[in-house]
Amino acid sequence: MLSLCRQSLTRLNRKCLIGHRVVRQSHSEQKIPEKYEKFRTGHMDEAVVPFGSWKEAFNKQQKKYNKQLALSLLFFGGTAIFVYNSGVIDLVLPPPMTNDDKYHFHWMKNLFKFSKQSLKEEKSSSTKAIPDLPKEVPYLIIGGGTASFAAFRSIRANDPKAKVLVISDEDYYPYMRPPLSKELWFSSPDLTKKLTFKQWNGKERTIFLEHEEFYLPLEKLIQSETGGVSVLKNYTVVKLDATDRKVYLDNGEIISYDKCLIATGGTPKNIEPFITSPSDVQKRVILYRNIADFHRLEDISRKAKSITIVGGGFLGSELACALAGRSKLYKTNLIVNQVFPEEGNMGKVLPQYLCEWTTNKVKSEGVNVIPKTSVKDVQLDGNQLALSLSDSNKLKTDYVILAVGLNPNTQLAETSGLEVDDVYGGFRVNAELEARTNLWVAGDASCFYDIKLGRRRVEHHDHAVVSGRLAGENMTGAHKPYWHQSMFWSDLGPQVGYEAIGIVDSSLPTVGVFAKASEKDTPKAAVEKTGEGIRSESDQKAEDVLKTETTELTEAVPRTPLPGDDFGKGIIFYLKNNIVVGIVLWNVFSRMQIARRVINEGKPFEDLNEVAKLFDIHSDE
Repeated sequence: MLSLCRQSLTRLNRKCLIGHRVVRQSHSEQKIPEKYEKFRTGHMDEAVVPFGSWKEAFNKQQKKYNKQLALSLLFFGGTAIFVYNSGVIDLVLPPPMTNDDKYHFHWMKNLFKFSKQSLKEEKSSSTKAIPDLPKEVPYLIIGGGTASFAAFRSIRANDPKAKVLVISDEDYYPYMRPPLSKELWFSSPDLTKKLTFKQWNGKERTIFLEHEEFYLPLEKLIQSETGGVSVLKNYTVVKLDATDRKVYLDNGEIISYDKCLIATGGTPKNIEPFITSPSDVQKRVILYRNIADFHRLEDISRKAKSITIVGGGFLGSELACALAGRSKLYKTNLIVNQVFPEEGNMGKVLPQYLCEWTTNKVKSEGVNVIPKTSVKDVQLDGNQLALSLSDSNKLKTDYVILAVGLNPNTQLAETSGLEVDDVYGGFRVNAELEARTNLWVAGDASCFYDIKLGRRRVEHHDHAVVSGRLAGENMTGAHKPYWHQSMFWSDLGPQVGYEAIGIVDSSLPTVGVFAKASEKDTPKAAVEKTGEGIRSESDQKAEDVLKTETTELTEAVPRTPLPGDDFGKGIIFYLKNNIVVGIVLWNVFSRMQIARRVINEGKPFEDLNEVAKLFDIHSDE
């Protein structure tokens, strides 16, 4: 029964469809209520019919992008080449392979060095080749100062036919720096223009260590049968390869060497707030070091109304007395201020009682001394600098001279894989001043091992002379250790001066023996007697004229120095563990060989009465 019903329904449906036309309407043609019209969507019949190959369209678009990329790379590459050639970026070459990761870090950090001055000044780092520059030399010296001069003189003394090339970043042949803060300021302008000065004994002398005719032109150095010394000025070595024995100049040229000495010296320290001060302020700040600085300061001292020296050490105190003395001599009414954080002049070197006496001496020269004070801020106020001091006062001045110490020039260490001492700075060398095989370091930039006093770094003229001379001897095969105790000296004008040797640190215990001074006990009298204004040279001559017998001293009871004491001349012993490690000869001259012998023998505290007799300071009384 159920199947019969299904058949009847099927027949009925067929009859209904016969004779009727079935019309299929599209989605868009269907009528829908108006309220739903906004929800109508497109359908495939309305889609854009694609044409061509999708692969062809993709390739066409990719070619367009490739052209844009190539043009961008070409533009930025050309810009980089232009900027590099213009001197804005200095490319530092990578160092030789080393296992120490820190050298790779320093190289990456210094790969590009930006220079603000490179757009204003023409640098020697142009790619132009240097005419007649030797491609290989037997002896190469990097740096053109006192240590360099002492080294090539020593090399030539031991190897008379030696050919030495000196590379200096200055525009001058090697010269002495001490007169830049001493005798030059007490000489007439006619002499100073020629960089000539009168020593305290009146004898004229140039600051240059040799006359220009002494040096060979570059083109004659290699061909010379008798050897000689040539100086390449205004160029810098940016990298040294100690393994292949090559140096790279800032213009890209390469020089090979057999033996090399680094004598790069140091650069004056800069301190806050001057480091980050505006450019208009920095134009009135001088970091005093070389001939160019002397010429600039001399010109300023004639025109300015006031100059402030920041720093109370050797250089700062010498310059303060020199500028004040020059102002008196030429009646320029220049106001000279001196600001430093110590309690008095040379406060880091001299014991307190002598430091106070020295400060009063500097004041008597006409210097406005401001101790226990530091500069916290600096601003340009009209045509003057306004210094905000730590005591809440303000000091207005036309110019500032920073004399706060020296940083050794060790940039080569970063690009050349050389070791720098973490404590004292400077290239770390052994007792023979050797940093690597066939590579030595001398002068301010060397941190050497003193067989008596341990590892040290010294920044004085005599050390530059002695270490340079020893390095030159070792470059010719001497293999000598550094045992010499170098000295230094400072003059506060022609009437007060001192010489020192060893470790002279005001934090150490001291014992002083003093006597009344006479007219013979002054720097001027010492120069008149020896004929030498550079006292490291007179020190060598003094050994020949020392007395074999000394005057007996009366036994004096030690006492604490009292106000009003006149420290005319005397000997100050610096002690460490009751051993003499340093000596200052105060207005006592031609006795440095005795002081050197005392330190080498390591006299204990109990022997100081006997030791004092050696210096014969009472002989003129």
